[in-house]
Amino acid sequence: MISYIEGHISELNPALITLEVNGIGYTLLISLNSFSAFAGKEKAKLFIESVFVRDDNPRYYGFYNIDERDLFRKLISVSGVGGSSAMLMLSSLSPAEIAGAINTANVTLLKSIKGIGEKTAQRIVVDLKGKLGKHEGGISQILTPSYNKNKEEALMALTTLGFPRATAEKAIEKSLKQQGGSSDNVETLIKTALKNL
Repeated sequence: MISYIEGHISELNPALITLEVNGIGYTLLISLNSFSAFAGKEKAKLFIESVFVRDDNPRYYGFYNIDERDLFRKLISVSGVGGSSAMLMLSSLSPAEIAGAINTANVTLLKSIKGIGEKTAQRIVVDLKGKLGKHEGGISQILTPSYNKNKEEALMALTTLGFPRATAEKAIEKSLKQQGGSSDNVETLIKTALKNL
C-alpha cells in the first residue's frame, strides 16, 4: 500500500498530476484544490489513495495534504459515492465548504454539485454529519495564464472527469459568457462549467 509519493512535477493540469520519481512517472488524479496548491511549484508530495473500479483496474488519486485525503476516504465510504463523485465534490467546493455543508445538513449546497442528487446528498449528511472534524482548505488564485491555455485546461479537466468532449466544450463556452468572456482563473471556469453541465 502506497501512502505518499514525493518527486518533481513533470505535468500538472486541473485534473491530473505526473510526478517523476527515480526516472518513473506516476500519474495521479487530483482535485482543483490540489491543483491550486501545486501550481507554480517544481516539486510536490502527494498523499495517495487507490480505488478499484474493477478488480483489475485501480485508479490512483493524489491529495495535497492528509486532511483532503481523509475527507475523500470518508466521502467514498458513503453508499453511492465513488471516487469520481468524491473528486467532483472536492473540485466543486473546498474541503471546508464540504465539511460545513455536511455538518449543517445543507443538502441544497451538496445537490448543486454535478452528479450528486438529493438522495445521495441526504445519505452523505446522515452518514458523515459530526464525523468530519475540522477540514481547512481553499482555492488560491492562479497568475493570469493565457485565455486559450485556461480553456484547454478546463476542457481536459472535464473530459478526465468523464464528461463527453462536446458537452464539456458547450459548458465552458456558456461559462465564459456568464463571466463576460473572462477566463483569468481556470478553477472558476471549471466550477462554473460543472454547474452548466
